[in-house]
Amino acid sequence: MTDRPNYDDWKTLADKEVKGRDLTWHTPEGIAIKPLYTSADVGAEGSALDPGVPGIAPYTRGPYASMYTGRPWTIRQYAGFSTAEESNAFYRRNLAAGQKGLSVAFDLATHRGYDSDHPRVVGDVGKAGVAIDTVRDMEILFDSIPLDEMSVSMTMNGAVIPIMAFYIVAGERQGVPQAKLSGTIQNDILKEFMVRNTYIYPPEPSMRIVSDIIAYTSANMPKFNSISISGYHMHEAGATAVQELAFTIADGKEYAKRAMEAGLDIDAFAPRLSFFWGIGMNFFMEIAKMRAARALWHEVMEGLGAQSEKSKMLRTHCQTSGVSLQEQDPYNNVIRTTMEAMAAVLGGTQSLHTNALDEAIALPTDFSARIARNTQLVIQEESGITNVADPLGGSYYIESLTAALIEQARTLLAEVEEAGGMTRYVASGKPKAAIERAAAVKQASVDRGETVVVGVNKYRRETEDEIDTLDIDNHAVRTSQIARLEKVRATRDDMSCKAALDALARGAAQREGNLLELAVEAARHDATLGEISQAMEDAYGRYDTLPVPVRGVYTEAYAGDDRYTQVVEGVKAVERRLGHAPRLMVAKMGQDGHDRGANVIASAFADMGFEVVSGPLFQTPKETLAMALEKEVDAIGASSLAAGHKTLIPELIGLLKEAGRPDIKVIAGGVIPQKDYEYLRDAGVQGIYGPGSNVVECAADVLRLLGHNMPPAGEDLDEAAE
Repeated sequence: MTDRPNYDDWKTLADKEVKGRDLTWHTPEGIAIKPLYTSADVGAEGSALDPGVPGIAPYTRGPYASMYTGRPWTIRQYAGFSTAEESNAFYRRNLAAGQKGLSVAFDLATHRGYDSDHPRVVGDVGKAGVAIDTVRDMEILFDSIPLDEMSVSMTMNGAVIPIMAFYIVAGERQGVPQAKLSGTIQNDILKEFMVRNTYIYPPEPSMRIVSDIIAYTSANMPKFNSISISGYHMHEAGATAVQELAFTIADGKEYAKRAMEAGLDIDAFAPRLSFFWGIGMNFFMEIAKMRAARALWHEVMEGLGAQSEKSKMLRTHCQTSGVSLQEQDPYNNVIRTTMEAMAAVLGGTQSLHTNALDEAIALPTDFSARIARNTQLVIQEESGITNVADPLGGSYYIESLTAALIEQARTLLAEVEEAGGMTRYVASGKPKAAIERAAAVKQASVDRGETVVVGVNKYRRETEDEIDTLDIDNHAVRTSQIARLEKVRATRDDMSCKAALDALARGAAQREGNLLELAVEAARHDATLGEISQAMEDAYGRYDTLPVPVRGVYTEAYAGDDRYTQVVEGVKAVERRLGHAPRLMVAKMGQDGHDRGANVIASAFADMGFEVVSGPLFQTPKETLAMALEKEVDAIGASSLAAGHKTLIPELIGLLKEAGRPDIKVIAGGVIPQKDYEYLRDAGVQGIYGPGSNVVECAADVLRLLGHNMPPAGEDLDEAAE
């Protein structure tokens, strides 16, 4: 019997075929991916990583023994828009079409603890989720949806106390006791300080809120998951798989430790903790990330003294990536979402949301939402994936990649521990800076064409097809919400409501009682979301930060690049003409805290020589105007993600004209449907840059707006321009 071929034999053949070219690929995580994996890559007889079996510790292959052979994952589509009535109708249509659980998206005014009549949220009400101001809104949201039968997931962190209180009281008014409510509240505030920024209070009181919710639900809501520890928003902000994995596990550890310090038994609350991962386009990396997460969580919980096996099982929801969706050739997004959904399933998710093809430019239509939901149904019913538990277990590549992720994540977890835990590590700014650097590196790689995005930087169409998108009448929604608010305030017992709010304020200030319990009492007396939030804000204050963009990523990535050099020289020419470097203010108006795009632009433009003024998050147009005038900027770049562009940007342009400064150029970037481009140009916007825009070419265009004769890409610089 002859010896079997080995890796060396294969490499000899492969080298001949590719003429000795190195086929190793280095991932953004710094992992060297070989072109072939064999049994040697998992050690002698798999000793490098024992994959075990599903349902048995360390649960690498899945938390349940039967996995999808017993029942498939839950199809839980994340949705919410406009009013509670509109969202309720959408939910009921989806449930009738095969969706199995609800996942509620709230608008940004709600996230940030403002009632719909607050002056800071004029452009945000109902635009990126459903507006919830009172228990009455919550009752309408779940009308004809039995809360004792339907599992409800709610993505809420900043205003988590009033939203949980409203949900509990809406259940009571439906005749459902708290003990029968099932679902999940996100309640993951640490990641808000790192990436998503829909926080309200400073870190320490925010952590008390997390602990109080864990304590209350542990005592009163045995079927409800008190926290969903989210890596998804880190993924969306540009984190590598290792960063998302390590920081999310570290967040979970911190929450568990805080609950234990508050006197809770770890095995009383840990089985109700869940996780939430973003699933991107690196197919095998995402599968390995989920397997590694389960092994790492088992280690963490054993280290904290958990005895119950249920405490050591990592159960998770997943969502396909939003940042991988593209405005250009958007039907490609169906393919991207399908691949990401399959990665989530092969990684062993317990529930899944699939993004719609149009979510790079707007909220999903019924048409696109149906395709997204049916993607999961087709995988469940037609692919055969559900017939075998963990079908990729034992793959040399998957097992090796899982082991590499575990090793790198352990290193990062040790760094967090040395810093004194995740709360202190977040306060240091290190995780936020690391994720922002990773995001800038990724964008530079896409801009240079090193990372291919089909239809964006390769195989680009000459003209794009228009697609129908959903548009929300923000003014009509806000008017409707204000009318209901006024009716609730007019018909409630104000004295009882004020007494309940005063008790909540005292509980926050004096650390007395459980904040959720106190808020439930206020909700029973029809206190509004803004009033409950304000009662705690009076004690804690409202948290605020100023972005500090990373530097040097684009300079390093574009070293020796002719076009980049052209733009840098163009910036210098404008500087000589103006007497100062061209000043760009990057503005985030409204309550949208997603700042990945704004930070990448700020980083890249600063590297190219612009003087960048990064405005604080959550500005009003008037505040943006004041800062722009104070800093004497030449242009304002308004970053929009949450559909407030038709309200906030025209208001800013009007204010500039009133201030006698129409010469300050206004450009816009972010998630803006092409059908809105003409509206914005008519309003005075001079440059619009959607997802997939090349950042260096954006800078070249801004130079043209500032009067510099910047040639198109590929042409020589006109020396006469100076």
